[in-house]
Amino acid sequence: MVALGEIARVLRPGGVLAATVPSWLPEKVNWMLSDEYHAPFVPGGHVRIYSATELKAKLRASGLTVTGQHHAHALHSPYWWLKCAVGPTNDGHPLVARYRQFLEWDITRSPRGIRVADKVLNPMLGKSLVVYATKPVRA
Repeated sequence: MVALGEIARVLRPGGVLAATVPSWLPEKVNWMLSDEYHAPFVPGGHVRIYSATELKAKLRASGLTVTGQHHAHALHSPYWWLKCAVGPTNDGHPLVARYRQFLEWDITRSPRGIRVADKVLNPMLGKSLVVYATKPVRA
């Protein structure tokens, strides 16, 4: 809460904040698959999960006005599920390595069909939750 308060303080009046956290459902699956994933200091892991409701409440409590939200990176969720299933630091596992190659190809080539699939899957499987908020302009 201290960090959000500071962000709200330094954001200019009328300024927009895009706060992103791991999405609750995909992240919960990761936690169920691997205790190691949510241990402190594991690269890529997360030590807490925020629901959209909780994050929006924290933003409002910091004096910001929530203006919207969306989910992103649906195709990244299966990658992390695979990593958690085989061990989050086991980057050499063939399934993890192959899926990572797919994601890198997708990021660099951005094929239309994959973009459409990602957009369709984002509301349910999106790895990231993005919440937008603005700092009110005081008269």
